[in-house]
Amino acid sequence: MKYKLSVLFLVLGFVVSLAGCATNTTHENTKKGAGIGALVGAVSGAIIGYQNDHSGGALRGALIGGAAGGALGAGAGAYMDKQQTEFEQELANERAQHQIEIERQQNEILKLTMSSEVSFDFNAATIKSSFHSPLNKIAGIMNRYPQTQIVVVGHTDSVGSEQYNLDLSLRRANAVADYLIMRGVMSSRIGTEGHGEIEPVASNATVAGRAQNRRVEIFVVPNENAGR
Repeated sequence: MKYKLSVLFLVLGFVVSLAGCATNTTHENTKKGAGIGALVGAVSGAIIGYQNDHSGGALRGALIGGAAGGALGAGAGAYMDKQQTEFEQELANERAQHQIEIERQQNEILKLTMSSEVSFDFNAATIKSSFHSPLNKIAGIMNRYPQTQIVVVGHTDSVGSEQYNLDLSLRRANAVADYLIMRGVMSSRIGTEGHGEIEPVASNATVAGRAQNRRVEIFVVPNENAGR
């Protein structure tokens, strides 16, 4: 518990420093207001994320809360539209084979979901060679759209202990993040979370359901400079 609280406060400290920079670099009331909104949204988002998900949701909560808090520029929607279009075009084959799903969420956030069939073998955290090609495409697009933050989230089925699955999901998220960094995505843009078995999208009572639950999600979150 102490470790988790320390992580939360580190995240909050980072968010406060970012918001402080946003509010101190300009005297324009509109931008100052946006920066303050980002701070409030990010802090509340981090707290909500931590309260609802002790496996590491504070980081994603902070980023999503920051977007909800008014940090987005007027052109953020168009910026994310273009990025989404590129993801959809370049990953068309993977989407047709149901290996990757692309969703637009609230506050202009993009969510990419990779199935276990393409990403990792069962009970392993080494990226499959078949996953290299889509990750190369994803990294290339992310490098062309630098005004975003990225959160990689790993999920497992319920086979094995809860703690083991939590560790495995984080190792998978870290493996994806490391690969993106190797392909040129700045490490300062990327955070990782392991959610283990606690967020199933299907029943763990069936083979097909467990396969759906073994997945990696990438959240692409616009920052305050997106579209400006």
